[in-house]
Amino acid sequence: MSFAKDELEELKAYIKANNGPEDLKKWDIPYYAEKLKKEKFAIDDELLRPYFKLENVIEGVFETAKRLYGFTFIQRNDIPLYHKDVTTYEVKNAQGEFLAVFYADFFPRAGKRQGAWMTSFVNQKIENGENVRPHVSIVCNFTKPTESKPSLLSFDEVTTLFHEFGHALHGMCANGQYGSLTGTSVYWDFVELPSQILENWCYEKECLDLFAKHYQTGEAIPSDFIQKIVDSSNFQSGLATIRQIGLATLDMAWHSQNPKDITSVKDFEISVTAKTDLMPSVPETCTSCSFSHIFPGGYSSGYYSYKWAEVIDADAFEAFKEKGIFNQEVATAFYKNVLSAGGSEHPSILYKRFRGREADPKALLRRSGLIKESV
Repeated sequence: MSFAKDELEELKAYIKANNGPEDLKKWDIPYYAEKLKKEKFAIDDELLRPYFKLENVIEGVFETAKRLYGFTFIQRNDIPLYHKDVTTYEVKNAQGEFLAVFYADFFPRAGKRQGAWMTSFVNQKIENGENVRPHVSIVCNFTKPTESKPSLLSFDEVTTLFHEFGHALHGMCANGQYGSLTGTSVYWDFVELPSQILENWCYEKECLDLFAKHYQTGEAIPSDFIQKIVDSSNFQSGLATIRQIGLATLDMAWHSQNPKDITSVKDFEISVTAKTDLMPSVPETCTSCSFSHIFPGGYSSGYYSYKWAEVIDADAFEAFKEKGIFNQEVATAFYKNVLSAGGSEHPSILYKRFRGREADPKALLRRSGLIKESV
């Protein structure tokens, strides 16, 4: 909480120094936070975009999978597609055996919903003695290329592609008996581990050097740009952490109470979030009424999984950092105990088998810069 309060005070001081509003409101925070971030770190999307041509990022994520797990991706033009913008790949494992079919659907179009996600068309399973291999897809909404300019991604979009590809790896590596227990069919607070851990490679020079090259000159992304990406990654991490804890607490409160005992939604919300809300509540708004994740969105009493998945992904990536981000021993253990295991056993058993112990919550605090101790 102290980090969050310090970050808010820093932002208030910046707003005051720049003749911002004296009566600061919640809606002022994102605007001024972005201005402060740009001033502190001298980096923004437009500076980085030229180094993230979509085709290069795709090759980068494929090369990451190859170095970690030995996978190869071969474009196929003979597989029926549901839209002309979709690209299909045959995926082979390190032994050259067929692993999966991978569909990449990256551009917006009429009728396509916004956002990014992974989906499975065919789940892996053992049927009549045959190992039915999965067909998986990742779907995004990146800017389409034009005649004069390729599709150039923001850094957030790069991490989104790696994130969804992590889900795809979870689906492609599936190797279990039953389709309902393979791939991403795992407990809700474990499903984000394969996706969130892969985002970590986007902050590593060893990985960025594989694909982050200027689309016009071919020049590798400068080392100081990479350092700025790393330095800015923890900007206001205290406030972000408190916000997620507040939302998870609100979710859990709603799903652990008898609703008959609640006479005012607004008053109940304020009482629950009092410890984590550092700004006055806006009278005309009520988060509970627009918190789509926890009622129609399927996260009922499970919103905490966002933060818990960060804990285990941070702890798991420390295993890679200790021995090298492309270390084969660690990658093999992760493949065997997480990516291919699906929901065959309880996540805590699988994770301890991979890591040798339970996840350490301090790993996330270390990565977020909220504590300074070393591993």
